[in-house]
Amino acid sequence: MRDLILVGGGLANGLIAWRLKQRWPALNVLMIESGPAAGGNHTWSFHHDDLNATQHAWIAPLVAHAWKGYDVHFPAFTRHLPGGYYSVTSAHFADCLAQALGDNLWLNCEVTALTPDSVTLASGEQIPARAVIDGRGMQPDANLYTGYQVFVGQEWQLDAPHGLTAPIIMDATVAQTQGYRFVYTLPLSPDTLLIEDTRYADSPQLSLPALRETIGEYAAAKQWSLRTLQREESGCLPITLSGDITAFWQTAHGQPRAGLRAGLFHPTTGYSLPQAAALADRIAAHVPFDAASLFALTRELSMQNWRAQGYFRLLNRMLFLAGKSENRWRVMQRFYTLPDATVARFYAGKLTWRDKARILTGKPPVPPGEALRAAFTFQRGIK
Repeated sequence: MRDLILVGGGLANGLIAWRLKQRWPALNVLMIESGPAAGGNHTWSFHHDDLNATQHAWIAPLVAHAWKGYDVHFPAFTRHLPGGYYSVTSAHFADCLAQALGDNLWLNCEVTALTPDSVTLASGEQIPARAVIDGRGMQPDANLYTGYQVFVGQEWQLDAPHGLTAPIIMDATVAQTQGYRFVYTLPLSPDTLLIEDTRYADSPQLSLPALRETIGEYAAAKQWSLRTLQREESGCLPITLSGDITAFWQTAHGQPRAGLRAGLFHPTTGYSLPQAAALADRIAAHVPFDAASLFALTRELSMQNWRAQGYFRLLNRMLFLAGKSENRWRVMQRFYTLPDATVARFYAGKLTWRDKARILTGKPPVPPGEALRAAFTFQRGIK
């Protein structure tokens, strides 16, 4: 019998497997992924203050790119912010997991059913385990009310060096359509860029042709001559506005979950690596385990995060529901006038009460009346 089966080879389950291999190499862990490689086709980034020193140490081998700071661009200003910024690429992630797991990583393998302690494959084979974690990504749930962050990213080799020395994690000087829009750019090498068009939108729908066209227009405006398209990724991340976390977990029926499936992500930015690292650490600290204890562990971490994130959901409601959609960028422009330390704590999800007061005081970027209505739009008990 397996000690643990991880269904889905994405970021959260991958970090669980990686951490368990480091701390408990004899543990019998199997990862099952329906695709041709672990990690899919993604880039996951995080800020230095998002992780503690121990987490930085054990995640370091997975990091493909690192910078000493990053830039943001808004109509009123350009700003450089200090602090490390890191990216994990799915290709490097997949290589690391393949080496760590060996024959215990099953690819192109379809799971048709799972329980807290067993997995059934498309072949009909049933595999028992002490516990099974479902990490197959976000699924629609009526207990969570969300907006969406939709994006298309393209990795390009250029005809000449681009000249960037730091990522541009938000360039909101672009035309504002379909809600808050910005372009995200990572300099992966002197002549290679990941350029991503991102929208905070009311609908999860995105038009690949349209976003590909705007990426080309953005590159042309920056005078970057695009030579070879090396890779394209797209996605839709939930941005939580409100919900009932207790009811959300009741639908799991005792099934341990990880990552977006467990509601573990930053509610405003959609970043999920810090929460995935925290879950991996907590699971590694509770070996040995069984399905019931692992369900309680994953549920409790998710609910702890939810309780700590109420302020962020309030901000999200103001971002999505107050004012005209084409003016949502003003909320983020004002936010980036705040001190470096406040911005860092925002991304880390560790705002102090002073930070929270500072964000909401001063000249409001949206009409006060609409902001107030947005804050209390949802029925009592749903936060």
